[in-house]
Amino acid sequence: MSRRSLEDLLQTVASPVKMLRNSQIGPYAFPVVPPEFTNWRDEQRAWQETAVLFDQSHHMTDMYIEGPDALKLLSDLGVNTVRNFAVDKAKQFVACNHDGHVIGDAILFFLAENTFNLVGRPSAHNWVQYHSETQGYDVSIERDERSAARSGPPLRKAYRYQIQGPRAQDVMRKLTGAPAPDIGFFNMDAVRIAGRPVRALRHGMVGQPGWELFGPWEDGEAVRAAICEAGREFGIRQVGAKAYSTSALESGWIPSPVPAIYSGDATKAYRRWLPANGYEGTASLGGSFESDDIADYYLTPYDLGYGPMVSFDHEFIGRQSLEEIAADPPRRKVSLAWNAEDVTRVVGSLFGASEGSKFIDLPLANYATLPYDKVLCDGATVGLSTYTGYTCNGRTMLSLGIVDTRYSAPGTEVTVVWGEANGGSSKPTVERHAQAEIRAIVSPVPYSRVAREEYAEGWRTRRH
Repeated sequence: MSRRSLEDLLQTVASPVKMLRNSQIGPYAFPVVPPEFTNWRDEQRAWQETAVLFDQSHHMTDMYIEGPDALKLLSDLGVNTVRNFAVDKAKQFVACNHDGHVIGDAILFFLAENTFNLVGRPSAHNWVQYHSETQGYDVSIERDERSAARSGPPLRKAYRYQIQGPRAQDVMRKLTGAPAPDIGFFNMDAVRIAGRPVRALRHGMVGQPGWELFGPWEDGEAVRAAICEAGREFGIRQVGAKAYSTSALESGWIPSPVPAIYSGDATKAYRRWLPANGYEGTASLGGSFESDDIADYYLTPYDLGYGPMVSFDHEFIGRQSLEEIAADPPRRKVSLAWNAEDVTRVVGSLFGASEGSKFIDLPLANYATLPYDKVLCDGATVGLSTYTGYTCNGRTMLSLGIVDTRYSAPGTEVTVVWGEANGGSSKPTVERHAQAEIRAIVSPVPYSRVAREEYAEGWRTRRH
């Protein structure tokens, strides 16, 4: 039987939008890690008050890229400059289609000469692998799939942890028996933990300083135990999947753009290469924003706040289109702080006699892989709300939004339409419901003050 491609699948459906909207897959999975180690409220508070241990070993795809053309491949596909990229550095890698719309993003680690590790949701990895196989680059690719996509035991090539929070430096100092690595943001160093060699990336995930630690899978449990023991006196908490899934809300990263590959002749060969049962063919689209044109769901790097990392010092796919909007991007990324009274009303509708509003799950309210709610001002659609959850640290429901520039000033009041039209789609995560309007205040992004004021200059901090 011949392999079925994404393009084959699209030929059998009315439109990409309807296919994604009625996919039977729910929100993006954070597998294996327990939902809570204690409770998600205290776990959220810990990353602002003491320290936390995130286990990122299971929910991201790892791709190892090696060979003399590896850096050229990544430069040809990424909007980022590689001019000063070097061993022991990392960066947010962003890949676009020919029209300048984002296909995916991931963290790119420069491990050794001609050797890289790409870590994140698989849409960026698929694009890189496709070009490596079809465009004659002299590279080898090794994929280590996320645990949710594996058929066997969740054994990975590497473990991946993060230590974050105001006491993270204290934990690292005790853990290594030396001062915390004095390295710049998104730089790496080598340390030893529990007698094992560990790579440490200087990183910030939740508006606080911290490190990402990784090494061979077989060392993972020993390293985890050492972190927990060293961090005990500093109040470290292990964070479960529930709280972890909300960490992007405070740091301002939108993890769920629709991959811009479902339409257009330029990506048709790519759709023929992609499998029908992969991430792009099974992801679900949810929310109140509706358009029959899948291109209306595509986002640019500027929409996602990645404008500062777009560099025109090299040729890359999508460059010409991005040059045309670089000087004056029409939309900006913002945080949307939801009105507490309106949220309470929506939650309270569960107890009414008539059909209620769409259930708001806590702490993460997403019910689809790709959440897209519409944002209104004076009845007109002025943007999108893309990722929603509750933060104990702000004691508020937050969503990460993209709004027209003239509505992006902090303090602007807008309305988020919560729930799907016509009672909801056929996704199993969607019950019959009525849409609700929830007021929201446009707020800074990142929402966390520490992230805004103390992170190294970059996409999370720079103002456009």
